[in-house]
Amino acid sequence: MKREELEKLAELARIELHSEEEERLQRDMENILNYFKELQELPTEDVLPVAGGTSFSNVFREDVPGEGMDGEAARTAFPETEDGFLKVPPVFSAEGGSSSGGE
Repeated sequence: MKREELEKLAELARIELHSEEEERLQRDMENILNYFKELQELPTEDVLPVAGGTSFSNVFREDVPGEGMDGEAARTAFPETEDGFLKVPPVFSAEGGSSSGGE
């Protein structure tokens, strides 16, 4: 990779590179580009294209409506309310951490 190309990439990414960073990054980019050149030389004529990355199919259960919770059961499970809505315990504390008791 030419130095001018690297400078243009740094400008587009809006990052400032010092000379030692430029040299290291230029070597790294050269290695990456050389690796892609090696990959392009591999014989792939007999390789079938893949339309994903895996052979997995849908691993989720089917979404089938089931019996819901009636109002009394919901009020029992969530005894606190606020403005007519069921109130549940917070998932995150005010400090941004989890409040699941692992503190």
